[in-house]
Order: sequence, then C-alpha cells, then structure tokens
Amino acid sequence: MILEPFLPFSMNKLRGWLGIVRSGWDQAGDPDLLAPGHTITKPSLLFEKIEDDQIERQVSKLLATKRANEAAVLKIPPEKAQVSFDDFMRLDLRTATVLEAERVPKTDKLLRLKIDTGIDIRTIVSGIAGYFDPEAIIGKQISIVANLEPRRIKGIESKGMILMAEDHDGKLVMVTPSGKVSNGSIIK
Repeated sequence: MILEPFLPFSMNKLRGWLGIVRSGWDQAGDPDLLAPGHTITKPSLLFEKIEDDQIERQVSKLLATKRANEAAVLKIPPEKAQVSFDDFMRLDLRTATVLEAERVPKTDKLLRLKIDTGIDIRTIVSGIAGYFDPEAIIGKQISIVANLEPRRIKGIESKGMILMAEDHDGKLVMVTPSGKVSNGSIIK
C-alpha cells in the first residue's frame, strides 16, 4: 500500500496474489484486510528479468535522444563539404609565439599580432579583440595556418590565420599545443 504511488504495476500484481480488491492508506493496519483463512493465489515473479539486449536498446535510445537534445540546444553547425586528402595536405598548420599584440585603431574587434613562426616574424590581423586582452596573449604559443594567402585588413597585410575553437555561445578559445614546442613545429 505504501509503495502504490511508486510501484503501481507491482502493487497490482501483489494485490492479485493476495486477493485484495483494493487497498489504500485508509486500510493500512486494518486487521480484516487479510482475515484468517484468506486464500492466497500462487505467486509469480514480481519483477521481470531485463535482458542485456533490452538494456542496450534503451541505452542507445537515451544516447540518441541526448545527442539530439544537445545538438538542438548547442546549435552545432553542420559539417562542411568534404575536401580531398591532397587539399588538406596543402594546408601548412604550424605553431607560433605571439611577440606583440595591440588593438587595431578605429575597430572594436581586430587585434594586430606580431608572431614568430620559426620561419619568419609576421603580422596576423584577427577579429579576437572582444575575447582576448592584447597584453594577456603576448608570449602565448598559438596554432596558425601559415600558408594562407596574404590579405589586407584595414590597411594591414595579414599573413596567416590563428586557429580558434568557437563554442555554441560564441566564445572563442585558442587552439594551442598542450606543451611547449618550437616555433614552426608542424601540426599534423
């Protein structure tokens, strides 16, 4: 009776075995609920055995629902079109160290970074001013696309691109080596 709200199916089975038509809090402690000589039916398993394949199906359904919910909440952009291995191999991803960083005048988003690529010292203009304090990234090791075609941004020639991860809320995080490596180390 006490378990009725939590295990209604099991309580129905139990009532059936005991031959009790109904039970509730009002009958708790009732001495006539099971009178002497009351016949009890042959019991069976109260709970069915759950097979491993049933568990796997349920876990798979839950994981699929979780992924769908996370994707809906996070609004993860779809995967871009595939590129050939040869196209990917043409990218020159390397490590570099930020030597200088300053805001680009008359802009809110741009930073001008002077970096040491191990090959040369170059300038990269990046739209990260809203996420990083220029003084805080000086000396930081970063990952770059070294062979990106140069581009003029606000009159400054930018030679490369910093690799960033953008979270679902728009927050940018620099992709950096987990430990100190030489500038110009190739990222594979």
